[in-house]
Amino acid sequence: MNSYLQLSEVCIDFPTPKGPFRALDKVSLDIAQGEFVSLIGHSGCGKSTVLNIVAGLYQATEGGVLLEDKEVNSPGPERAVVFQNHSLLPWLTAYENVELAVKRVFKGKKTKAEMKAWIEHNLHLVHMDHAMHKRPDEISGGMKQRVGIARALAMEPKVLLMDEPFGALDALTRAHLQDSLMDIHRALGNTVIMITHDVDEAVLLSDRIVMMTNGPAATIGEILTIDLERPRRRVELSDDTHYNHLRHEVLAFLYERQRKVEDIGSAKKSREAGSDSKPKLARTA
Repeated sequence: MNSYLQLSEVCIDFPTPKGPFRALDKVSLDIAQGEFVSLIGHSGCGKSTVLNIVAGLYQATEGGVLLEDKEVNSPGPERAVVFQNHSLLPWLTAYENVELAVKRVFKGKKTKAEMKAWIEHNLHLVHMDHAMHKRPDEISGGMKQRVGIARALAMEPKVLLMDEPFGALDALTRAHLQDSLMDIHRALGNTVIMITHDVDEAVLLSDRIVMMTNGPAATIGEILTIDLERPRRRVELSDDTHYNHLRHEVLAFLYERQRKVEDIGSAKKSREAGSDSKPKLARTA
């Protein structure tokens, strides 16, 4: 696999009153151009931290990130982020929210007419061209998230970073947006890293699923290749033996292999607490 985006031995420490807290430890991952990769794991396993390091919002304490052999050390338009919260400016229309990003990236590179066409094109990609002149308080949560995705795509990023983009949506809206995202990925062939807690979502959308170990000092536990043919249709996959096998592999990691790690840690702490609570024998002469 040709490495397009490379995370090499990434570690990050956060300062605390008791000293440095190591959140991530030696995270290494090579991602090919056009690949869709999902990060999954229990809360506190460092998924968002990995994403923020790739976005340039955090600096690694050790190791680093390369995009097309160039070091990532600050935010940039070639890495667009879609958060769980749509983050739209409430006083602007859908069109104007996307326009802000387009002007930032393409000012002086596209004419006004070209920028207008590009904004409308990206709103069309997410099926929001019919409501482009509505403000956020006039559209649903799912529609707001579509605008957020359109804004990110309009920056023409090399890597699309998505932090639980559908986590706050109802199941039906979430399913529609997952289908839209698959269509967009197929049409654009963009490189995507997505954080999710949803096993079915990860298996449906991904080329590979990166499963994180529990923190502190979280790292990559296992990587599962999702070798299902595309395009993928959720109704057909629900009865597919191989799909269910892949789904089982992710669940087994999360709720068996990582649960055992948690249980061992808890047992150790209990033993240590128990030994500390035992009365010490008085020394005799």
